Amino acid sequence: MARRKKGRDVTGILVIDKPTGHSSNHILQQVKRLFDANKAGHTGSLDPLASGVLPVCLGEATKLSGYLLDADKQYDVTCKLGITTDSGDADGNIIAEQAIPVFDEIQLNAILKTFIGEQDQVPPMFSALKHQGQPLYKLARQGIEIERKSRRITIYDIQLQHFDSSSFTLTVRCSKGTYIRTLVEDISHTIGTGGHVTMLRRTAVAGYSLTDSVSLETLQTTREQGELTDLDKQLTAAEDALPDWPSITLDEAGCKQLSFGQS
Repeated sequence: MARRKKGRDVTGILVIDKPTGHSSNHILQQVKRLFDANKAGHTGSLDPLASGVLPVCLGEATKLSGYLLDADKQYDVTCKLGITTDSGDADGNIIAEQAIPVFDEIQLNAILKTFIGEQDQVPPMFSALKHQGQPLYKLARQGIEIERKSRRITIYDIQLQHFDSSSFTLTVRCSKGTYIRTLVEDISHTIGTGGHVTMLRRTAVAGYSLTDSVSLETLQTTREQGELTDLDKQLTAAEDALPDWPSITLDEAGCKQLSFGQS
């Protein structure tokens, strides 16, 4: 006898403004509970330190997770120079401190330009990639280093938003598979020092931006003060996730043929 599914058959995409201090999976489980949804999945992890756009797919929309995972992304990131951590961000342990060379805006922009384009990037040990079934970050916490293959990524654009003698803030537009922590470390090394991420905010992914997002607090207030179905008004249609895909409008006979698996 088949096990009865728990929760509602609700379908759509919810764009969450993920807060810092929580894993993407933690946010996913909170959304699933708030919506009482029987099926949910997110579209690529954000580090606990990171905040910003996190599309969550509910119901049948989970079938689109892979397409959203492959989409281009945009981030705002701040780097603290002179200090290297094992994780590449402020949540990690300090492993090295170096002097910071004097540099100006012209020199920094010239360095940033060298990182624009297609390139190979070696994923960090502190990542969700797996080695023999084990996430790399778990091995990293045990002090185990595994050789990682480089991956082909593309940095479409880097804009310098702010800098001073010991830090800089960038807006980065990049392809899937890009590790911003690794990018920041590589930029720091080119400057002639170390560095780590102190702020990371995803501002756009797959056509969704912060203006499309909603906070967990808003969802919780809506659930407490209204009906469960009031939450559904925050969902976008699953098909909105693939705006560049061609579409075909079928009549009733065509729909019937398609449902039978006919051409």
